[in-house]
Amino acid sequence: MTDRNRAELRDIAADFLAREALLLDERRFRDWYALLDDQLDYLVPMRIAMRDYADEFPQGAYRISDSKAHINIRINRLESDHAWAEVPPSRTLRVVGSLLVEPGERADEIAVISAMILYRQRGHDDVGDVIPVRRHDVLRITDEGVKLLKRKALITETVLHTPNLGVFL
Repeated sequence: MTDRNRAELRDIAADFLAREALLLDERRFRDWYALLDDQLDYLVPMRIAMRDYADEFPQGAYRISDSKAHINIRINRLESDHAWAEVPPSRTLRVVGSLLVEPGERADEIAVISAMILYRQRGHDDVGDVIPVRRHDVLRITDEGVKLLKRKALITETVLHTPNLGVFL
């Protein structure tokens, strides 16, 4: 891979995250799955209210800890009649911004920190859920395109006000 400047890295990351959000909002899960690296590490740590920010994420405590194979199982369930948490399916809108982009540890990686607001509404619910998330991603540039290698999604809330996490962050 050739050296890229910060502006190029930012453009690559912004385009990837915007396309990813659209695919997920349109429930095109198989198209999104194609954007995942085979070595995917997808984490949603538990958060507890503590005085010091560094203590808010107990080591080894996760709401979700998935590999690409686990994500495939989740998508298979969403495509079946057995995804009870998603009946009726969620209608979502993901707004991604506040991108901070750095070269990754390897020449083919981009480290990205972003903020995401996920709006989720189901059925005829009067009020939808708003799930604020800070994401720490590593994107890998491959011959097949950009792939999501790692994601750590830090939900802002310590107590979830959404009934479940049947959606992808």
